[in-house]
Amino acid sequence: MLSLAVCLLIAVSCIIKSGNEKTPPSEQIIDEPKEPGTEQEPSTSATSPTPAVSSPEHGALSPTPAVSSPEQAALSPAPEIEIEPVDYSEIKPNESGDIPIIMFHNFIEDLDLTTDVEFTTSFDAFENLLETLYNKGYRLISMRDFIDHNISVPAGMKPMVFTFDDGSSGQFNLIEENGKLVVNPKSAVGIMIKFSQKHPDFGLRGIFYLNMDKEEKTFEGAGALKERLEILTSYGFEVGNHSWGHFNFSESKNRDQIYERLGRNQKRLQEIIKDGSFYSLALPHGGKAPEELKDAMEQGEFEGTRYFHETIMAVGSTPSVPSIHKDYNPGYVARIRSQGKEEIKFDLTYWLPNMTRDRMYISDGDPRTVVVPKGKESLIDPEKLNGKKLITY
Repeated sequence: MLSLAVCLLIAVSCIIKSGNEKTPPSEQIIDEPKEPGTEQEPSTSATSPTPAVSSPEHGALSPTPAVSSPEQAALSPAPEIEIEPVDYSEIKPNESGDIPIIMFHNFIEDLDLTTDVEFTTSFDAFENLLETLYNKGYRLISMRDFIDHNISVPAGMKPMVFTFDDGSSGQFNLIEENGKLVVNPKSAVGIMIKFSQKHPDFGLRGIFYLNMDKEEKTFEGAGALKERLEILTSYGFEVGNHSWGHFNFSESKNRDQIYERLGRNQKRLQEIIKDGSFYSLALPHGGKAPEELKDAMEQGEFEGTRYFHETIMAVGSTPSVPSIHKDYNPGYVARIRSQGKEEIKFDLTYWLPNMTRDRMYISDGDPRTVVVPKGKESLIDPEKLNGKKLITY
C-alpha cells in the first residue's frame, strides 16, 4: 500500500508539473474582394510581461505570456500533445480554407449621431458579437499561431484572429481598485476576459497595433504605459507595429523615411519594455509603400534599432488564406473590418452569413497535421508544412 501511495504521489506531481509548462484612420485604402465563392486575392509582438493583476470580479486567470523576438522568423514547432482521433467523414476538416482576421478600432458605451459610422463599436454590440462568433463555431488564435500555422482549436471548429488598431482606451485600459491596477471591465479586453470565464474554449487572444508617439494616451487610463503593456501581454495578448505618427506609407519618398517611421516605433517600445518587439505591422490608412520601397516595410534599422515584420496587415476586406496556402502572401494579409454603427460594404456584417462552411478553415483538432478533402491538397505549399503531415480523405 505504501508503494502504491508513493507511485500515486509521483504521478500527481508529474501532472501538476506538466500543467505548468503553456482615432480611426481616415481615407482607408480598401481592396474590394470578389464575390463569395470565388478565388480571393492572397491574402507583430509581445513584451515579457509581469504577472497579470486581476479584478476580483474577473476571477483569477492564469495568464500566458506572449513570446516573440525580432529573430523569430522560423516557424514554431507544434507542441507534443495527445490528440483524440476524429472521424474525418463526420467532422469534414478543411485546413486549406479561409481564416477571418477581424480589424477593430474604437469601442464606446453608446453610439449617437456623432459616432463614426464605420470604425466604432459599442460595448454591448461587441459582447453580442462574441456570443455570435462562439455559437457559429469560431475560436480565437494568436497572430503568432496564425503565422506558424500552429492551430490547435478543437476538431470541427474555425480559427479566427482579432486585431485592434491605434491603442484606444476603449480597447483596453486600467482602473484602480482597492489600491491595485485592474483591467477595466468596460473595455474590449475586459469584456473578453469575462466572456472567456464563461466560455474558456473560445480563447483569449488578440494583437494590438500601436503608435508609440501617442505615449501615455495609448490605452489611456490608470497606471503608466509600461504597466499597461505588461498587464495586457500577461493575459496572452500581443502588440504590433502601427508606425510612428500613423503614417500613410503610400506617401513614402525614400527608405530612410520608412526606416524612421517603423524603427522609431520599435525603438520607443524597447525603451519602455526591455526586449519588447513588434513582429507584425498593420498598415495605417491601408497605405502600401511604392513597390521599389517594399523591402523597407518588411525589415530595416533606425538609430541602431532593428525591426522585422513577419506579416503586413491590410485594412480589408476578405478572410485570409492560411499561412500554409500556396497563395499566402505575408507582405499583404487580408483583414475584415468589424461591425460599426452602420453596415459598410464587405465588413463583418456582410461576411458573417457569407463565410460558409465549405469555404472556411475547419480544424481537425491536431496542430501536427494538415487535413484537407481530396482534390484540395494542391492548395497547400509543401515547403510551408514545417514537418506537419499532410492528410487527405
